[in-house]
Amino acid sequence: MNSPSQIHERLHNRRFTVANNTHGLSGAGTVFHYLVEGDAISGTYQGGRIRLGTQVGRVTGPDAIELLYQCLTLEGELLAGWSRGIIGVDAAGRTTLSFVWGWLSGATGGGESNYVELAECDDHS
Repeated sequence: MNSPSQIHERLHNRRFTVANNTHGLSGAGTVFHYLVEGDAISGTYQGGRIRLGTQVGRVTGPDAIELLYQCLTLEGELLAGWSRGIIGVDAAGRTTLSFVWGWLSGATGGGESNYVELAECDDHS
């Protein structure tokens, strides 16, 4: 990827699911939906333990983004954090996201997580 426009093509109005997030709150059943305008990114996520989540961020490089996120869990926890991600493509041609992340409020710690684009036929929402 060489430009924000390619990130736009890979992220805009696309949905992603968790491929690996051993230390995070999102998991099986959590779906992320991103929108991109220029170098600005917004998104929502929910499912699994997440009742409702939102994200805001920006493009920081040819294949790099950074996000701030916040969520309300099914247990009523209010959490917020940061992440830095790299956008890639897997062997099947699906967009992948690899993040390092950390909590800013409501929890401590951080980790790494990986997401993969949901194919149209995989999206049951």
